[in-house]
Amino acid sequence: MRKLLFASLIRPPLTERPPSPDDAALDELGRAFVRISRERLGRSLSIRAIDAGSCNGCELEIHALANAFYDIERFGIRFVASPRHADVLMVTGPVTKNMGEALKRTYEATPNPKWVIAVGDCGRDGGCFAASPAVMGGVDAVVPVDLHIAGCPPTPTDMLKGLIALLATMTGKA
Repeated sequence: MRKLLFASLIRPPLTERPPSPDDAALDELGRAFVRISRERLGRSLSIRAIDAGSCNGCELEIHALANAFYDIERFGIRFVASPRHADVLMVTGPVTKNMGEALKRTYEATPNPKWVIAVGDCGRDGGCFAASPAVMGGVDAVVPVDLHIAGCPPTPTDMLKGLIALLATMTGKA
């Protein structure tokens, strides 16, 4: 026991590393997002995340957006549980035959103006699952897609950049 006590006094504490210099870039991205969302929407942005049959790699990165490190709620972006409260549908994975109808209904339940973002390579064209007989294809095989965010999986920073690009180009699509 004494050995452990002395070792813990000598060894530095196990903590997270200090923020890197690119955190300033993340803050700048966030400020740009707040400005554009207020300009385009007049309010904050609500996102409904939908898993249409993915491997969950993209979902982990989407959930990272809400963790303490990225904390996108400070920029006015929030995730909602219902498509009726959403502005953006972030769809991950290839659309499986079992999820095709559910994705259509979710899209129809989302009020206008609404945008759809296909996250990851699988959301774009089915990715490595494209040849499967259980897959309908990418997200645009079922609902219209406004933005594709490439990557397997894309980083949270890439997703934030994609949201900024979407809001910068869209005005009020019905």
